[in-house]
Amino acid sequence: MQPERTRLAWRRTTLSCAVAAVLALRQAVHKNGSPVELAGVAVIALVMLAFLGVAHRRMRELAAARPTGMSPGAALAATACTVALAVFAMAVVI
Repeated sequence: MQPERTRLAWRRTTLSCAVAAVLALRQAVHKNGSPVELAGVAVIALVMLAFLGVAHRRMRELAAARPTGMSPGAALAATACTVALAVFAMAVVI
């Protein structure tokens, strides 16, 4: 049951990150964003894609009968993507 709950948590996290990215994009487009804001949106999209890659890999690993623990590199990448997404999304909104 634990791997199933962890997989669901990864899905919820990717969904919340996607919502933050879409809201930032909407805000930048709605305000007729400057080139700097549009560049920020591009960075948000790249960070979102990186996070989706890490999350997808982890969800695939959790599908195994005996899933292994998350590697420190993957944990650092997921944390960095989450923090970067929050910072860039706030920068675009403000």
